Amino acid sequence: MSMLSNLDLIRRVPLFSMLTADQAQAIADSVVKRRFRRGELVVEQGRKSNALFILLNGRARVLTSDTRGREVILAVLESGDYVGEMSLIDNEPHSATVRAEIQTDMLVLQRSDFARCLPEHSTLSYAILRGLVRRLRNADRQIESLALLDVYGRVARTLLDMAETDADGVQIIRHKVSRQDMAKVVGASREMVSRVMKDLEERGVIETQDNGFVIIKERLQNE
Repeated sequence: MSMLSNLDLIRRVPLFSMLTADQAQAIADSVVKRRFRRGELVVEQGRKSNALFILLNGRARVLTSDTRGREVILAVLESGDYVGEMSLIDNEPHSATVRAEIQTDMLVLQRSDFARCLPEHSTLSYAILRGLVRRLRNADRQIESLALLDVYGRVARTLLDMAETDADGVQIIRHKVSRQDMAKVVGASREMVSRVMKDLEERGVIETQDNGFVIIKERLQNE
């Protein structure tokens, strides 16, 4: 693979589209080629790879799964597509799994090389990128919930996301939980959310106080 081809592929990645010629060349000089066999994992959900992967050829699937092994295909990647850019920026575990569907060649850029090639005085732009990645991760989590969890599970996850832990170790939501807003978040009717919340209260899992705050009394697990 010629250096020019590497440079062309780097230029196709939006993350690098605004780099100067010298910066793009530095990135292109740092990538290495790697071949993935059919069925081989490129990145795994919940783990770190600390690298960006750019497809040269072949095909790969972006998957998410729950604890019971149920999978949902989020996207299919082909030549020119890339994966791992969010972890490259925020150094967090991958939000989905990527598996080679057929034999696939990729260019791999390590996070350390990416950081070394960053332009000077990039602190502000890098902070903005981290904010955008945080939003993308939240969106991925919401898509996963809608695809894999029933209404009970989505309500439980949303309550946990809204709660904070006080000094006594109690999980509490310090504002009134609107059933209508909850319904919009979990993708269900207001009536269904109200039934789920009522059932959780009757079972002693949660307790709604007079001021509208919600205390989570038992561990919520994808109900």
